[in-house]
Amino acid sequence: MTTHASPASGANRWSAIGLWILKGLLALAFLAAAAMKLTGQPKMVAEFGELGLGQGFRYLTGVIEVSGAALLLWPRTAFYGAVILLGICAGAFVAQVGPLHGDLIHVFVLGGFLALAAWVSRPKR
Repeated sequence: MTTHASPASGANRWSAIGLWILKGLLALAFLAAAAMKLTGQPKMVAEFGELGLGQGFRYLTGVIEVSGAALLLWPRTAFYGAVILLGICAGAFVAQVGPLHGDLIHVFVLGGFLALAAWVSRPKR
């Protein structure tokens, strides 16, 4: 006896693939940002200097980004990784609106995609 997949199962498969691609790209973006912070790139050193919170805060932010990205890639912890990285985006928003007076579009784009990843990955009851 052969079984045939329903059209809905094909859509679910593509949704799952799309979610993995989204989470992978988000993880890569935050790992790249963390690498810039943790390797002491001059732009990051200058930005965190402007914030006035010390360079230790740059390292802390980088470590949190690496942790959030790793959690985002593990299915059981993806929700928590997305929420942690949303916290990073919230901090970046405050920094950009405040002392940095920078571009906010990246905060909104990443935050929107992270919110989507968090919603789709939320723990089921």
